Amino acid sequence: MRGYLAPILPYLATFAWAFVAFLAGQIAALAVLLWWSRGDLRAVYAAPYDGAVVTLSVLVLNPVTVAVLMLAVHLKGANPAGYLALVWPRMRSVTVGIVGIVVIIALTDALLFVSGRAIVSPFQVVSYSTAAAEGWLPPMLIATVLVAPAGEEIMFRGFLFRGFVRSERSAWPAIVVVSLLWAGPHLQYDWTGMAEIFVAGLFLGWVRWRSGSTLLTFLLHALFNLEGTMETVLQVKHVF
Repeated sequence: MRGYLAPILPYLATFAWAFVAFLAGQIAALAVLLWWSRGDLRAVYAAPYDGAVVTLSVLVLNPVTVAVLMLAVHLKGANPAGYLALVWPRMRSVTVGIVGIVVIIALTDALLFVSGRAIVSPFQVVSYSTAAAEGWLPPMLIATVLVAPAGEEIMFRGFLFRGFVRSERSAWPAIVVVSLLWAGPHLQYDWTGMAEIFVAGLFLGWVRWRSGSTLLTFLLHALFNLEGTMETVLQVKHVF
C-alpha cells in the first residue's frame, strides 16, 4: 500500500475528528449564511438550492473542515502531506484513473437514459440557473469543480482512508464504508444520484488504494464534477 506512514489515529479517533471537522464546517457555513442573509435564515432554508447559498456553503464548509483535519494530523505528530497522501501519482495511475472515471460516467448516464430518468438532477439545474441569474456563476464553478472536490477528497480518501485502512485485507471494507459516508450527505440528489456517487466513491477509493495518491482522486473528482457541470449547462440551454 504505497504512501503508508505511521503514526495513525485509531479508528474511533479518526471518525470522531472527521465528525468534528464536518460539524465545524457546517456551523461556519451557517454563520456566514446568517450574516449574508442579514439574519433571515428562513429565506435561506426556503431556497436551499439557490446558487449563492450553495456556493457560500461550499466555499466556507470545505476550508474549515480541512483546517480541523490538518489540526488533527498536526496533533498526532504526523506530516500532513504524507498522512493525507498528498503526493504526485505515477502517470500510469493517472491514465487508468481518467479512463475509469470516463467509463463510470458513460455507463451511469446510459443507464439513466435508457431507464427514462433525468441525467441532470433538479438540484443542479436550479443551483446553476439561480447562480447565473444572480451573478454567482464564476464562484460557483470554482466551488463545484475545485473547492468541493479538494475538501471532500482530503476528508474521505485522505483522512478517513488513512485511519480506516490498516492492511491489504481491510482495504475493501474500508473503501465501502468511506464511500457510504461520502454518498450519505448528498441529500440534494435522489437515490439514483446517491447511487452514482457511491459507485464513483468505490472507484476513487480503489484508485487511492492502488496509487497511494489523494491528489489523483482530487483530479478525478474534479473531472467528475466538471462533466456534471457541463451536462447541466447543456440541459439549461436546452441542448438536450
